[in-house]
Amino acid sequence: MNKILILFAHPRFEKSKTNRALLKNIKQVAGVTLYDLYEEYPDFNIDIEREKELLLAHEIIIWHHPLYMYSAPALLKQWMDLVLEHGWAHGSHGNNLKDKIIFNTLTIGGTKEAYAPNGHNRFTIREFLIPFEQTANLCKMIYLPPFAVHGTHLLTEKDLNEYARLYQTLLEKLAQGNFDIRITRKYSYLNDWLAKETGATL
Repeated sequence: MNKILILFAHPRFEKSKTNRALLKNIKQVAGVTLYDLYEEYPDFNIDIEREKELLLAHEIIIWHHPLYMYSAPALLKQWMDLVLEHGWAHGSHGNNLKDKIIFNTLTIGGTKEAYAPNGHNRFTIREFLIPFEQTANLCKMIYLPPFAVHGTHLLTEKDLNEYARLYQTLLEKLAQGNFDIRITRKYSYLNDWLAKETGATL
């Protein structure tokens, strides 16, 4: 069984109904560690060695965060800058994260249609995530497409419950190793792969 580390970064988690919904069933999935960076480091003083130990203890890493100004909240960026050190995470001798799986779980205010070449934001979500993907590549990790929840302000309670169910299903499949990396990487979103696997319509 794969151990999964969710690096959760949301400075206003108490106001996020979408993220509360996504995380409500996490404890039901064996092998998942939910790690709230803003709870752990309210002063931004990151314990680098502790973070490295967490990374080494898990096979799958998830950067779970809202999309803030086309990127991640500040603490997650600081985590990446400090923890993913040359000589440990990357470089000729930095192989500690080699072949670990990583991806982004995102909550996004804009609709999927708004993130397109002819849409309001001009670029796709995958294009905005290129720095994350290249960071993963630099660290010799396996980067998967994101799991994304679009149009968060438009979601009904039924929608939120369905996304929560999908996220739980995703985590269960990943923990059990019930997926093919080559197939999942062909999709723009893990949501699309899950839709084909489960018949979901979101």
